[in-house]
Amino acid sequence: MKSHYRVVVIGGGVVGASVLYHLAKFGWTDVCLVERSVLTAGSSWHAAGGFHALNADPNIAALQAYTIDLLEEIEEESGQSVGMHMTGGLTLAGTPERWEWLQSAYRVFQTIGIDDCRLVTPEEAVALNPVMSGDGILGGLWADREGYIDTTGTVHAYAGAAKKLGAQVIEHNRVIELVEKPDGWEVVTEKGTITCEHVVNAAGLWAKQVGRMAGIELPVSPLNHHYLITDSIPEVAELDRELPMTVDLEGFTYMRQDQNGMLVGIYEIDHDHWMMDGAPWDYGFELQQEDLGRIENELMLGFQRYPCLNDVGIKTWVNGAFTFSPDGNPLVGPVRGKRNYWTACAVMAGFLQGGGVGKSLAEWMIHGEPEADVYGMDVARYGDYAQNKRYIKETTGQFYSRRFVMTYPNEQLPAGRPLKMAPAHSEMSAAGCKWGVSYGLEVPLYFAPQGFEETPSLRRSNAFEIVAEESRAVRENVGLLDITGFSRFEVSGPNAARWLDHIMASKLPAPGRARLAPMLGENGKLKGDLTVFNWGDETFWIMGSYYLREWHMRWFRDHMTDGVKVRDLGDEMVGFSLSGPKSREVLQRVADTDVSTLPFMGCAEMDVGLVRAKVARLSVTGELGYEINCHASDHIALRRLLVEAGKDSDIREVGFNTLLSLRIEKSFGIWSAEFTQGYTPGMTGMDRWIDWTKPFVGKSMAEAERDGNGPPQVQVTLEIDAKDADASGYEPIWRNGERVGFVTSGAYGHTVGKSLAMALVDPSCAEVGTALTVHIVGDQRTARVIPPSPYDPDGKAMRL
Repeated sequence: MKSHYRVVVIGGGVVGASVLYHLAKFGWTDVCLVERSVLTAGSSWHAAGGFHALNADPNIAALQAYTIDLLEEIEEESGQSVGMHMTGGLTLAGTPERWEWLQSAYRVFQTIGIDDCRLVTPEEAVALNPVMSGDGILGGLWADREGYIDTTGTVHAYAGAAKKLGAQVIEHNRVIELVEKPDGWEVVTEKGTITCEHVVNAAGLWAKQVGRMAGIELPVSPLNHHYLITDSIPEVAELDRELPMTVDLEGFTYMRQDQNGMLVGIYEIDHDHWMMDGAPWDYGFELQQEDLGRIENELMLGFQRYPCLNDVGIKTWVNGAFTFSPDGNPLVGPVRGKRNYWTACAVMAGFLQGGGVGKSLAEWMIHGEPEADVYGMDVARYGDYAQNKRYIKETTGQFYSRRFVMTYPNEQLPAGRPLKMAPAHSEMSAAGCKWGVSYGLEVPLYFAPQGFEETPSLRRSNAFEIVAEESRAVRENVGLLDITGFSRFEVSGPNAARWLDHIMASKLPAPGRARLAPMLGENGKLKGDLTVFNWGDETFWIMGSYYLREWHMRWFRDHMTDGVKVRDLGDEMVGFSLSGPKSREVLQRVADTDVSTLPFMGCAEMDVGLVRAKVARLSVTGELGYEINCHASDHIALRRLLVEAGKDSDIREVGFNTLLSLRIEKSFGIWSAEFTQGYTPGMTGMDRWIDWTKPFVGKSMAEAERDGNGPPQVQVTLEIDAKDADASGYEPIWRNGERVGFVTSGAYGHTVGKSLAMALVDPSCAEVGTALTVHIVGDQRTARVIPPSPYDPDGKAMRL
């Protein structure tokens, strides 16, 4: 062990070994891995070792595909067998709803580029897995690239390949303390102190403690997970091929072959947390006693699906802990405020995702950005609210118990809620508000009659007419929307304008004006679709997506210069928007100034009744509108004031489901759908806001796209001949049998009376009138490219 390394990776499981390997592979060879015991002594040694190519998040699916390809490479590079069994995989549907979901998911996988999967009939499913019962099976999804590996061999293959590249593995050496220094970290271990520039927390079951060593409270918790391994089964031994990996979603089980027997794992409804503050330091190769009473119901379903289990003994029970995050995805990336402290934690599917996690983190450390869009596993998707122990327990437990439970896009889950609420939450609830959640905050979806409950569905739900009524209210009169769920950042200081001009690709707004502002990374891809406000007093606001608060604050901090202060106002400032042709008359009744003098995209401070507010004339509904921002303590008073002032104008409170319909009619994109850090300005149309005459972050790469061959795909608006379901996102788009793009978001446009979608398609298919087809909930529907903004294409309503 040396006294100094460039990087110290803490944790000798599959994730830590993968990070070490990729750092060395990409050229950082002065790196070491420190393990408190021996490699695999945590969750890795008792993992079932299955791998699956399929994931609903296309970016994570791509990283899983990378991991599968990598396994054979590290086997060759290290000389250590990974014990790969490429058996293929089968996912079963046992209810009409699940079969419909599986057909829809199959089309999403086509969008992702997973072409080696297909839908199968019940008869085909039984032929593929002849030891299972076909009772209740309505269909299945087959994937070629699924199977299992030897978990211990795989960890040693990663580590062995890393060592051949010059990395070092140090076992039997527990990390005791982390000390932050101006130029890096001191890693205090049992065998001495190591100084380094970067620290990676890949500590698995001990990630909580290693986070606390740096003053970080990570939202992770271990939960126990059961699987069993049988004695030899005659029906299995007689087969001339290996059984496929099989997931029985209604039975809560997964199965693979193990020698001439079977391994059957269970995701039980009655979950079991274990050592929420982290595993004991001397824990390693132990397991918990099996708890058959807790898994009895799911176990019965497993024995019904595989009748041969009733006639053989169980050789081994495994009840071991794995670490989960609130949504089940990994926590990867740099932590704001802790320079060069990196996380690679909560990788529940470590042998499936570990390669992709290691690749992305190594790229991030070396190049400043990972190649893939990894927001779905970015540690910055959570904020301080997620540090609460009860929140962690409820959400991780909910994820575990629902691992094989079908979740609908319009379904609202209860764990960790309600947590953060706008001040007027109770009054809005009394008015019929139905709530969703964003970054721990309750956000309004729509307002319904007393006693109404929305039915979860992949198709148009029973809230369809409610959203239609709210849409008509905005288009014809005026709608009131709680906009607490927008992020707000105050930028001040003598260099505020200069700093903003550098990180934003657009021109800055003049005093008293607002401007749409794309923000780019050094790679020329998007980092935000933001709005910048110049209040005219040498302070600016940046407004964006509420759930990106931590993510954007980390970006701002990483690009900070002297003479600039950025303050997150997300818990301090709230507000309401007025949208619709009567919005001006409502605001005028309570404002202390002539609001007609406020121009489109203008902003000013004014008194609204007794409330001192910051008001901007803009709206994402495509109507005349105003965003009225106030202090949290004024939120209730502002709502009461606007509701009363709007009575004679037929004001109606609306929610974000209505906003989706209205903005789709205007071809207005949003983050996480039309705009992501995986897309470029040219792909999304955001290049029209760029000021090419000035220097800004990411300019050279953006210019290369502009002056080169152009973007590989471009954004269009589609009209779809839908029946009782609308596009939502990632549905594949076809032309003459060839996949040419995918939907980014969709909804029914209640004003124009059409099912609409925004999409990224090949440039050759972007011409207005191009005939296409789209799969909606598995059904192929005809579609055509239409001009953008099917409602009010000239934008006259916004500029009244």
